[in-house]
Amino acid sequence: MNAKSNEARDFLVTRRAKITPEQAGLSHYGGIRRVPGLRREEAALLAGVSVDYYTRLEKGNLAGVSDSVLDAVANALQLDEAERIYLYDLARAANANGPAGSPSGKRQRRTHEVRSTVQRILDGMTSIPAFVRTGRLDILGTNLLGRALYSPVFDSPTRTSVISPPNIARFQFLDPAARDFFPDFDTSVDTSVQLLRAAAGHDAHDRSLIDLVGELSTRSDDFRTRWAAHDVRVHRTGTKQFRHPVVGELTFGFEAMELSADSGLTLTAYTPEPDSPSAEALKLLATWAATSLQSHQPASDRQNT
Repeated sequence: MNAKSNEARDFLVTRRAKITPEQAGLSHYGGIRRVPGLRREEAALLAGVSVDYYTRLEKGNLAGVSDSVLDAVANALQLDEAERIYLYDLARAANANGPAGSPSGKRQRRTHEVRSTVQRILDGMTSIPAFVRTGRLDILGTNLLGRALYSPVFDSPTRTSVISPPNIARFQFLDPAARDFFPDFDTSVDTSVQLLRAAAGHDAHDRSLIDLVGELSTRSDDFRTRWAAHDVRVHRTGTKQFRHPVVGELTFGFEAMELSADSGLTLTAYTPEPDSPSAEALKLLATWAATSLQSHQPASDRQNT
């Protein structure tokens, strides 16, 4: 069984374990249950497929599965939007050509860069922090306020070199300073792992993502445990908290927008509530950025390629 089959198997098993018979609307007759959630035959019944066929799916064999069956399984397991997308991505990978599940059968290392037009858009956003990231959570480009906000990540010893892009997940799991920078640490790192898992489902042959997951799995028990949960997330809007070493507590609303012309890249912008303490702190951050960062900021920190 290959790695993608293992991921499909583990994902379906963990999703089934989360649904109780009561949640699924099934009669529960008591007695000792050997599984924490639905039994396999119960999931098959809810999906409208035979137990043998569902067993095949749960063994990770998604090749040739129709969209209607995927929808039925997603409904039976009560998958949310991110989980449905992930299931379809796993099925797409299983149906791809090539012995390794890609057209070439080889794992590819992606190279990303922020186009000059996108960088000008970032630079034009002068009153709010903004940055562009990859699916593996590399920060590829920022405006000045974005660079100032994420200065602990840029300056972290976990950064592999001054010309390599800083990586949010590596900072969170390998730098103790991350617990101070992200006051809602558990929620923040859960989100990062879920985004990495979703990215891995979308592009199973991104060599740089595979390497990052391998590194973090080896070096962090915390990451390895969270990765094994097989949780995924769609991350488009919400609230984010920071504890910046220079200006203190910051709470922002954020919007994360995929760049349609640049597959795999997302532009995220933060904004505080008007007249809030975070709005005042952001003004202080802008002053600090202008006096302390602007004249010393390496070109590679504005646009990492």
